[in-house]
Formats: sequence, structure tokens, C-alpha cells
Amino acid sequence: MADAAYGLWPLVILNTALFALFAVSFFHPRSKRDWRAMGAFTAFLVALFTEMYGTPLTIYLLGSWLGSRFPLLRDTHAGGHLWNDVTGWTGDPHLSPFHLASYVLIGGGFWLIAAAWRHLHDAARDDRLATTGPYARVRHPQYDGFLLVMIGFLLQWPTIPTLIMFPILVVVYSKLARNEEREVAGRFDDAWSAYAARVPAFLPRLGSRHDTPAPPSGLLAVVRRPTGPTRDRHAARAGSMRIGRCVPAAPGSSADLTPLRRRLRRIAGQVSGRRGRRVSGRAARQRLV
Repeated sequence: MADAAYGLWPLVILNTALFALFAVSFFHPRSKRDWRAMGAFTAFLVALFTEMYGTPLTIYLLGSWLGSRFPLLRDTHAGGHLWNDVTGWTGDPHLSPFHLASYVLIGGGFWLIAAAWRHLHDAARDDRLATTGPYARVRHPQYDGFLLVMIGFLLQWPTIPTLIMFPILVVVYSKLARNEEREVAGRFDDAWSAYAARVPAFLPRLGSRHDTPAPPSGLLAVVRRPTGPTRDRHAARAGSMRIGRCVPAAPGSSADLTPLRRRLRRIAGQVSGRRGRRVSGRAARQRLV
């Protein structure tokens, strides 16, 4: 080895265990699906730290092939920052734009995992669909968090194994997400359909929000009461944004129209009564004249 940055297998084990435990503390895996997601992330960490502190396989392979074209590509710890070698960065590798961007992505990914867990925990406690916080922007923010952490590590220390593993892990997380959605759809039915129709799975729609407008009140609520398919969509959306127990609105139910009909009849009766009193008053004045 050109320096003492490699062959440090205790650091490989320590860093892998540290970041895996860090992810577990934020992700709180419970089901088999959660542990599969954690297992895929841990495999990525093992491949990453093995080359970062153990054996620089990528540098050995690329150095024999591209060493004459990229003189910075050497078997040192600084040489392991391949993006710096390619761009010719000669300063401190830990202060390069790629390394600084990796800090933001790794920190942001772990923050997203933790923030999503709080809203997911609250929704599970209240037996409702998680639609607030990060879940108002994407349907799978915790998987997004794992992907952000991996992208951050790829910016910091790209290797051939991790570059191959990353698209595979994207497919794995996508399949896990689809399986999860099928279970949630079976449980929440119309509420989930309305939520999935307006919130994307992984990539948020920039510059748009998905808040549900508050229903109108008073006489305006009677005039603007949605009917037909529009009413069904509003009822499903109200079910997806429920608070407390999961009780989605039943589309097509006519039980909630009875109070409205009574109110309309009462208003119509009041209007007719006023008109009748005005007509009677005019007739009495004409008789007096």
C-alpha cells in the first residue's frame, strides 16, 4: 500500500455497523419488508467501506487501465476520491465540491428518514393513512432517504461495486414500495386511491402543493354542494385526509343529504312567507285607498 489508509478492517466493520445502526434508529424496521430494505442498504455500506478502508479494488482495476491519463488515480486514500481525480481537484479531497455535496445529501437523507418516521408513527397510532409532512410530497419518503444517502456516498467515494449496486437497489426499493402499496390500498381503499392520484411515489412535483381545500360553510355549502362523480371524488379525498380513526366516506350515500333538504325547504318556506306578507300588505293598502 502507498499509505496506511487501506487494510484497516476494524474501520470497515466499525463504519458499517455505525451507519447501519444510525439508519435503524431512524427507520425503525419492524416487518420483513423493512428488514429487506435495511439489508439492501447494509450491503451497500459493506461494499463501500470495504473499498474505502479495506482493499481499493476499483483503484487497482482503473489504475492499471487509466493511470497514465489520470495521474491522481493512485492507491492512496486521496486517490480513492475518483471524482476529484477525474476533474483534477488538487486541494483537500474532503473540501471538494463533490465531498461537500455528499455531506448535504447524506445528512438530508437521514433527516428525511427520521422526519417521515414521526408522521408514519403518528398515523399508525391513530389508525389512519400517513398524508402529512414528507408524505404530503411523496408516498415513500423513507426509501427516498435511503437513496439520497447512497447518492451522497457515490459522490464522496464512487466504486465499481457500489455503482453497479445502486440501480439494482433502486429496482429493489421500487418493488418493495409496490408491494407495500398493494397492502395499504387493500386496507384504506378509496382513501388510498385519492392519495395516490395526487401524490407521486418517489419524485416530488416541484412548485406544487397537494393540500385539500377546506369545505365551504353556511348557505354557500348548500349552493356549492358537489354531486355525482365530483361528490364521490371529494368524499374519497376527505377519507384520505381523515384525522383519528380511519372512516372513509361512503360514495353515493344519501344519508348526509337529508339535513340539506330540510334546510333548503326551511329557507324556501321563509322566502315564501316574506313574499306572502308583502303581497298581503299591498292589498290591504289598496283597499284603504
